[in-house]
Amino acid sequence: MTTTETASPRYATIEDWSSTEIVEGIVEGQFAAIAAVQNARAAIAEVIDRAAERLESGGRLIYLGAGTSGRIATQDASELPPTFSWPYERAISLMAGGNGAFAQAAEGAEDSEEQAIEALETIGVNNKDVVFGLAASGSTPFAVTGLAHARKKGALTVGIYNNPEGRIGEVCELPVLLDTGAEFLAGSTRMKAGTAQKAALNCISTGVMMKLGFVYKGLMVEMRATNAKLRERAVRIVARIADADHDAARASLEATGGSIKLAILMLAKSLDRNAAQACLEAAGGNLRRAMEA
Repeated sequence: MTTTETASPRYATIEDWSSTEIVEGIVEGQFAAIAAVQNARAAIAEVIDRAAERLESGGRLIYLGAGTSGRIATQDASELPPTFSWPYERAISLMAGGNGAFAQAAEGAEDSEEQAIEALETIGVNNKDVVFGLAASGSTPFAVTGLAHARKKGALTVGIYNNPEGRIGEVCELPVLLDTGAEFLAGSTRMKAGTAQKAALNCISTGVMMKLGFVYKGLMVEMRATNAKLRERAVRIVARIADADHDAARASLEATGGSIKLAILMLAKSLDRNAAQACLEAAGGNLRRAMEA
């Protein structure tokens, strides 16, 4: 039985509940979602390690999903470039129904197996890539077929799903089951299941970026400072790591065209821009290694 579609007797009369009771019931479900992610921590940790290993060779993060799962996957993909300066071409979301389905539901598209294969072939999925397939039911044809095809092409495949009987767990190399059970509103997987998927992706993508050296001392040293708020955050990051005042940090950032890592190296090691660049390149772009050199 598909647990995400099950109608729980406990919620059979929710339309008669008070507003306070409705809020309490929904929030309780969100706690249950996080508990499901906690229960899957070993599987999630393995995904982080295996994905980081694969991506070091220049592979891509590719997400497959339909409906709510596809939109959650797209959010994760879209936030990697501004947060970590991860190249846009290495964070790809393939949504059932195409780009138009991101904002407007195209629920029938999830049944298209051909569309998943065609989308993966168009981008040339290969053995350097990490492919995530998300589906609350675990049996969405678009995600299941896409993962199976990506695995045949040698990609590392990860299935994130909420139903213990989901087929995704059988076709992927690394299954991540988030057993959230019945929803407060039967079948509405944008609730518990969606929360669990988002939290799991938060763990995975952030963990992978940390393993790849995109974080230093708990700070986003790869961040793109594209607005006033982020430029001020960049100043604070440089000042804190380089143990400098904000004026020096701001001047160093200006001299590097906004590169946080170069600005830190210039201040912390008393280097000019070219020397800082050489130091960083010698460390493979990893600030920790560059600072320790």
